Amino acid sequence: MKIYQVKSSPYPGTNYKEVYQKASYTYSKLRRKSKRRPYVRSAYFNKEKIFLSLFWEHLYEKLNYRDKTRRVKYFLCAIELIENSKFDPESKENVDKKSEILHRFAGKTKDNKMFFVQIKEDKRTEEKWLMSVFPVQK
Repeated sequence: MKIYQVKSSPYPGTNYKEVYQKASYTYSKLRRKSKRRPYVRSAYFNKEKIFLSLFWEHLYEKLNYRDKTRRVKYFLCAIELIENSKFDPESKENVDKKSEILHRFAGKTKDNKMFFVQIKEDKRTEEKWLMSVFPVQK
């Protein structure tokens, strides 16, 4: 799997509240561009829409603030990777739901930190959702 180099770096900070404010600001700018569901267009999927609201729902389910902070830090990097990367992701059928395909893109920040972006695709409707963003554990 090829790794896409993004130009942005993760949000600074260790406190969930300060990192969340920066990510929320970025998300609200994207939300204002659309009248309905917020999305970004993906270079890999031929400029198809990748909807963003599932990411926030998935994040709110997490109970551990350290894990939430670790994921939210890479939100801007994930948006840039989705918009610009044309590298093939690692794709596989969801073992829990056969009607879904999970695509995992690999990225590297400006300061050489690896992260993954996971996108869920519904086979029936062909809608794509940003599901999760997380750094690689060392």
